Amino acid sequence: MLRFISRVWENFKEYFILTFLLILSFISLSLNQNPAIKKVRAIAFGSFAASTAIFSDIVNIAKVKSENERLRKINAELMLQVNKLREYGVVNSTLKNLINLKDTVKYPLIPALTVSKSFTIAQGTITLNAGSENGVKAGMPVINDRGLVGIIYATSNNFSIARTLKNFELKLVVKDERSRVDGILKWNGEDLVIVNVPKTYDIEPGDRIVCSELSSIVSLPVPVGVVAELKDVQTGIFNSVKINPYVDFSRIENVFIIGVLESKMKNDLELNFFNK
Repeated sequence: MLRFISRVWENFKEYFILTFLLILSFISLSLNQNPAIKKVRAIAFGSFAASTAIFSDIVNIAKVKSENERLRKINAELMLQVNKLREYGVVNSTLKNLINLKDTVKYPLIPALTVSKSFTIAQGTITLNAGSENGVKAGMPVINDRGLVGIIYATSNNFSIARTLKNFELKLVVKDERSRVDGILKWNGEDLVIVNVPKTYDIEPGDRIVCSELSSIVSLPVPVGVVAELKDVQTGIFNSVKINPYVDFSRIENVFIIGVLESKMKNDLELNFFNK
């Protein structure tokens, strides 16, 4: 131990002596009341304080910058998590509505998810991730918790394509739920309309429109939309009835395909349903 202390003293004795002398000098300066010494002491301590403040500001700026970067990263992560939670909330609400629908419907329902959409004005279609292996066949209705979305047009093993109501090739027999008046629903490129409705028919704005039992495609009373207005056509004897659909076609995601048995379907009888 003594040898170690002796070795340290031999190697660093100059530093020890310098440190001792500096401490002694500072003590002498602090105790000396000479005016000149007081002035030197004030300048020294003032310079030390100024340099310390500058160094502290530099360190604080670096810390604040680092903290800002960390907080920005946390904010970005929280933003992504909040958006994900909002997305989960929307999907959860939609799925709850679909579950409630399935609980109240006695018909076989095949769940499906929209994987792509066609946004052309005249030929609205959606592609679903359910196909023939899931029991999907051409002509089956596609619905969500709001009402009728469209009709299955073509299928593969794992996917199917449905024509939405906003497809000019799809024509459907519907009826006024209040007055029981039947008519032909189609898409004219701008609106869903019931065409060639005699003016004597009892149809009023606000009436609910559902699929008619006379339909060879959807004979179930699936909601379609509500009457928005009646328009006079040029002949003067018929009205064109504009329908506001219940389904928001731009937001279709989760749907059900009504698995109506093929024996209950009257294929190819629906007013040019499969126009080719």
